[in-house]
Amino acid sequence: MIKLRCKKLFRSNSKVASTNAAASDAKLGGEIKWELRPGGMLVQKRECAENDGDSIITLRVSTVTQCHHISIQPTSSFGELKMILAMVTGLEQKEQRLLYKGKEREDCEYLHMVGVKDKDKVLLFQDPAIKERKLATSERVQVIGSTYHTICV
Repeated sequence: MIKLRCKKLFRSNSKVASTNAAASDAKLGGEIKWELRPGGMLVQKRECAENDGDSIITLRVSTVTQCHHISIQPTSSFGELKMILAMVTGLEQKEQRLLYKGKEREDCEYLHMVGVKDKDKVLLFQDPAIKERKLATSERVQVIGSTYHTICV
């Protein structure tokens, strides 16, 4: 391991700076709290009350014809949001496409990592390929149903 020294280019009042640093450490108790993010990164824990794991955000999820207000934790993934939307809308998870800030989001992406905040809007679309397959199978069922008749004797 190499240790590098910092060269001071300018003179500063180091007594004032060291006093302020000691005062801020005394306020915090001198202990730094750490948290492990879902991506695996170890970072210093935030002090804001709104960023606790217990906080809940409300999302406006808009479809073509409806708007749903969904309450969810900010540390949830888009896959978990799709599970909730499957119960609300009746669309299966694989049929759903979620767009946030103009980009389609994958199931493994986390809401807070992408930047989703309280009362943000997320668009929900049905996958067009699956929609076409459903229409094709329903047409086949109608065609088959009309040509074959059940005869009871």
